[in-house]
Amino acid sequence: MSDVDLKRRVESLEEYMGELRDVPVRLAAVESQIVQLRGEMQDGFSALRTEMHAQRGELRGEIRAQGDELRGEIRAQGDELRTEMRSQREALRTEMHAQREELQTEMRVLGERLRNEMRALNDETRAQMRVLHEEVISRFAVLQEGLANSTRRRRPRKTR
Repeated sequence: MSDVDLKRRVESLEEYMGELRDVPVRLAAVESQIVQLRGEMQDGFSALRTEMHAQRGELRGEIRAQGDELRGEIRAQGDELRTEMRSQREALRTEMHAQREELQTEMRVLGERLRNEMRALNDETRAQMRVLHEEVISRFAVLQEGLANSTRRRRPRKTR
């Protein structure tokens, strides 16, 4: 190896070592930045946790409020529905009562018509029966007259 080579190598090594001298300072600066970043991140995470905890409490409060509001609306609608159902029930009862009265009236009218028709038919049947009865009686009278006439004509013989 020659002296020139060695000299160049030493110079090159010195340059390289010069660059390496700054490394511990730079490494310390990076280490300090990492420590600072770590602290900031811990503070950030802590603040985030605190904020999330606060928001969770707010959300719970909002959920409770909305739940209470919904329960109130449901109760109000239930009451309204019950009132409407009572009203419908009363209207239906009234309508049913009116229809029952109407049907009873109609049944009375039809019953009276039927009775009148039955009376008329009964009277007609009785009249026909009287006519037939009188006809039978008159035929009996005719038969009796015929028998009486025939017995007069035929006088019985007296036997001795």
